[in-house]
Amino acid sequence: MIQKSATIQDVARAANVSTATVSRALSSPRLVSEGTREAVLEAIRHTGYRVNQAARNLRMRRAGAVLVLIPNLGKPFYSGVLAGISEAFAGSEYAVLITDTETDPVEETALADYFLDGRIDGAILLDGGLSRTALRHCTDQGVGDRIAFLCEWVEGETFPVIASDNAEGARLAIRHLHALGHRKIAHVTGPEGNVLTATRREGMVSERARLGLPARPEWIVRGDFSLESGYQAAWRIVAMEDRPSAVFCSADMVAFGLIAGLMAAGIDVPGDMSVIGFDDIEMSAFYIPALTTIRQDRHRMGRRAAEVLLNSLRQPGRGPAREDLIPVDLVVRASTAPPRS
Repeated sequence: MIQKSATIQDVARAANVSTATVSRALSSPRLVSEGTREAVLEAIRHTGYRVNQAARNLRMRRAGAVLVLIPNLGKPFYSGVLAGISEAFAGSEYAVLITDTETDPVEETALADYFLDGRIDGAILLDGGLSRTALRHCTDQGVGDRIAFLCEWVEGETFPVIASDNAEGARLAIRHLHALGHRKIAHVTGPEGNVLTATRREGMVSERARLGLPARPEWIVRGDFSLESGYQAAWRIVAMEDRPSAVFCSADMVAFGLIAGLMAAGIDVPGDMSVIGFDDIEMSAFYIPALTTIRQDRHRMGRRAAEVLLNSLRQPGRGPAREDLIPVDLVVRASTAPPRS
């Protein structure tokens, strides 16, 4: 015999309240007293009532989901970020959907269409390469207040941005190498056109100038946040006539590739050349040599972005867009040391 599911009327009878009060206790708990809310929750536990979330979302014109756009889901950097996002949304009324924009690029109107088709209520964007047309289409359709950027951003747009203090991280890296006695410092960048590439390079250049360190154009080597770009950069650096004694890499993955290339060329790290990364992904502490790097609090960034979006969804009509800069830290390990000379 199939047991009949509990209804909202069963909950109302068990809690000795009306069905309207049960509905308010579930959808707008601030509108009922704490005693009433506890009575309703106890009645739900007693009866085994389950909310029909799909029907409830339909009545409230809500999808019950948020979209997270990531430029490359395979990169280990994003694990901590996603953990923070998931933690913040756990127990909320929203499920988290993830899309890799490298394998599934976002078309011009697609992001706005996700909102307009009722598939999502909000979005967290980690891809600073999204087109301005796609973003402005969201604003034109009135859904721009349900979007937040995380880690990367698009310059000139007015969405909230939650990111590490990338410029300060670059300055910390140069300061550390300078304090060790390095004067010739190279930099392997991220991909051209990326906002993090520009911000970290500007921080590096400004700190190098502030400290009065020499600068040569060839000491800035183009990379793309990948192992391969770091490996290729190593051979370019080894071939330099005026070789630097230290290298600041735009990402830990670049630093791993660089160290592998340097070692293959017979350059000892840190004996012959010091290397510092940026991110502090899990592998950094276990690489050989363990990587000195700039630590981003990835979990905190993800959680903060989710909180900002949740506030916007629960309290529509937020104030002006703002930027939240999450502090970074220098983590000193075995890949940096004073120069031999």
